[in-house]
Amino acid sequence: MSTLRRTCILSLLCALSPFALAQKDGYPERPITVVVGYPPGGSTDLTGRAVADQLARKLGATVIVENASGAGGAIAAQKVSKAAPDGYTLLLGANNEIAINRFVSSSVKYSYKDFTPIGLVAYQPMVLVASAQSGVKTADDFLKAVKAKPGRYSYGSSGVGTALHLAGEMVKQQAGVFVTHIPYRGVAPLVSDLIGGSLEYGVFVLSSGLPHIRSGKVVALGSTEKQRSASAPDIPALAEHPALKNMDISVWFALMAPPNLPEPIAARLRKALAETLQTPEFRKRLEDAGSRIAAQGVDMARFLADEDAKYQRIADFAKIRE
Repeated sequence: MSTLRRTCILSLLCALSPFALAQKDGYPERPITVVVGYPPGGSTDLTGRAVADQLARKLGATVIVENASGAGGAIAAQKVSKAAPDGYTLLLGANNEIAINRFVSSSVKYSYKDFTPIGLVAYQPMVLVASAQSGVKTADDFLKAVKAKPGRYSYGSSGVGTALHLAGEMVKQQAGVFVTHIPYRGVAPLVSDLIGGSLEYGVFVLSSGLPHIRSGKVVALGSTEKQRSASAPDIPALAEHPALKNMDISVWFALMAPPNLPEPIAARLRKALAETLQTPEFRKRLEDAGSRIAAQGVDMARFLADEDAKYQRIADFAKIRE
């Protein structure tokens, strides 16, 4: 093979590499929108803004956060699933809108398969708590109480079909107990009823529940991930109890794009996200808010399929489809 021909072939291969194609195409040439399915100020919004700030730096582009709230995040997810696959409309979503909603609402017609996964960003554990007036101090106390009087006790969450609701139902499924679910419109009224003693148990995102736990207003019975949280190592994992050994559920956040995103653009976004997850400033910002940064190299296809199957089992058990 002549030197000239070899040089031409090498040049062609370089030109066809994903990053070269993305750059040749000029991506990004205009502002990128990261859609978040909740109002400003919540954990998904905080995560979305932290990701957007870093993507802007890594990609050298303007990145705008758009809050398209409503329907438990489904409005935002639906919007992105139908957007042009050009890399300019992305979803920073939680498991609620990416994977759970379709199992609890017949109006949701999309699934996680209707997106191009860019990558997992972070997790937040949840925590099962008891009213201080209940006298319940541990997961074992809780299980003994609810087994002794099936249906006598209730637990609250921030709404039907949320990750918090499914965490409560997973406890019931794992332990074989019956506790009535009461949906609340937000954390404030849930806390009020727990403090007042009119509600015995509740499920919080750990970062939201910690201030109330530390102040003694509620009692932490256990976190919902397999291992204890680094942000609250004194709180046992529910999985430490033999009856709840398979308990492992959390709120997670992922960056998703519309389906059929060209691979060169997907590869550039994945590279930018991977760099973001290693950035100290980003890690501190999310860890201070109670999140655990996702590990590198998560197989998103397998992760999403496993999570999807888990949520279907819980939703079928709880019979919560609307």
